[in-house]
Amino acid sequence: MRAVVSGAGIAGLALAGCLGRQGWDVVVLEQAPRPREQGYMLDFFGPGWDAAEAMGVLPAVLELGHRVERLSYVDDRGRDRAGLPFARFAHALDGHLVNVLRPDLERVLRRHAQDVAEIRFGRRVTGVRQRPGGAGAVLDDGTVLDADLVVGADGVHSAVRRAAFGPEERFRRWLGLHTAAFVVEDPEAHRQVGDRFCLTDSADRAMGFYGLRDGRLAVFAVHRAAAPALPADPRAALRAAHGSLGWIAPRVLAACPGADRLYYDQVVQIEVPRWSSGRVVLLGDSGQAVSLLGGQGASIGIAGAWLLAEKLARAASVEQALTDWERVWRPVVAEKQRVARSGIQWFLPSSRAGLRARRLALRLAALPGLDGVVTRGLVGRAGGNVRALAAA
Repeated sequence: MRAVVSGAGIAGLALAGCLGRQGWDVVVLEQAPRPREQGYMLDFFGPGWDAAEAMGVLPAVLELGHRVERLSYVDDRGRDRAGLPFARFAHALDGHLVNVLRPDLERVLRRHAQDVAEIRFGRRVTGVRQRPGGAGAVLDDGTVLDADLVVGADGVHSAVRRAAFGPEERFRRWLGLHTAAFVVEDPEAHRQVGDRFCLTDSADRAMGFYGLRDGRLAVFAVHRAAAPALPADPRAALRAAHGSLGWIAPRVLAACPGADRLYYDQVVQIEVPRWSSGRVVLLGDSGQAVSLLGGQGASIGIAGAWLLAEKLARAASVEQALTDWERVWRPVVAEKQRVARSGIQWFLPSSRAGLRARRLALRLAALPGLDGVVTRGLVGRAGGNVRALAAA
């Protein structure tokens, strides 16, 4: 059996490693010329934790994880307005929580896949061709790679989804936000952040800062936007939206890199009525994007990939496997998307009253008996026992 996977991100690499170890001939196509260096710091927990453990990659993920002592919401002078020890979040999740940079997580999954799959960078899928019992991926040079299964794991702007299911606008739910992520060299800002995850205690926009082991500072930003269209100059747009924030925000924005090292995109969810068409299937953000507000995008990508591989190994046919996979996995994804939408006002309050409510909730989380309730509310339901779903 042969699979062609479009996208060498988290979901695509996870599936390639799983299928390759089942004996599939797997080719992964990635339009970027090399592995991406930019990306968020992830709070990795939920169903992806169990899937990573089943795949045997969890120890490597934990090794690359970053120790974060506290979540701190800070004012324009860097003073702590509200916060919570990260141990509270970990306790609510039975200790199954680690902070890891997205590029580092991809590196672990790439190592897991590269011995059992072929990964081709600088190759773009522009279309798909269906045939009885199989499908083909059309590349940008006109080459067609024939396969038993074509997988679109190429993100929210998926070319496979566009070719096999229709234009992006039909499936995109914009959440009214734009987001960015980058890394800067700033020893003084790194010193001030320390071992915390610092977020600006601000309405309608926020910046977050993690100190990395090598002395760099990982930065992410999110702000409300009037329209989904992306700006011609993302760096200028980022500075315009966040430039009046205080503390270390001005110096970090001044050091913001150019477009080649700056991630900037819409905050969206992807909702496709059916995730497969014939022998073409959507995986990860291409079909199940929960958005950064859900906090489990990487977890959903890995767990969905592992579960799909398990269904393919157990079912009598590829078509039956795709049906079984969607039957058990769609309710989990739908719940994560719902939680993300309902949490927008918590994540990015639009008023001072919303900021006060968030501070109060964090103070309540420090009280005995309420800590578990509040922290579970903040991280959402981990949900999705993938080992049980594999057998369902």
